Amino acid sequence: MKASPNPIERSFELAASRCADLTPRVYQRLFEEHPETRMMFRSQGSELVMGSMLALAIEAVLDFADERRGHFRLIACDAASHEAYGTSRDLFIAFFAIIRDTLRDLLGDEWSPDIGQAWDALLMEVDTFAGVPA
Repeated sequence: MKASPNPIERSFELAASRCADLTPRVYQRLFEEHPETRMMFRSQGSELVMGSMLALAIEAVLDFADERRGHFRLIACDAASHEAYGTSRDLFIAFFAIIRDTLRDLLGDEWSPDIGQAWDALLMEVDTFAGVPA
């Protein structure tokens, strides 16, 4: 399989070759960096919710970083819905940085400057886009 020329997509491809499920790693980091979020996932079935949230976030990121066919719009919609039930916009945006940081740690030496620059640019765009009404 040929590696994607898109650095964001390539970071997920490389991660997939090392880890079958990013969910535990992403949420462990989220809970460590933002302990207040642990209380948001105390109910039965929260593992399914976490997996679903991460899958939707990844799908939106991949679309946002590429052709923007529509899934990227979930970022603005979810930012608004999360804010409606008490999750700050800053915390919502931080989740995307948590994903990036988890990938960076997982990839180690294969985290290249072009992947890092692409993620930095994407996070700045997501920050701006998440403030746009859906």
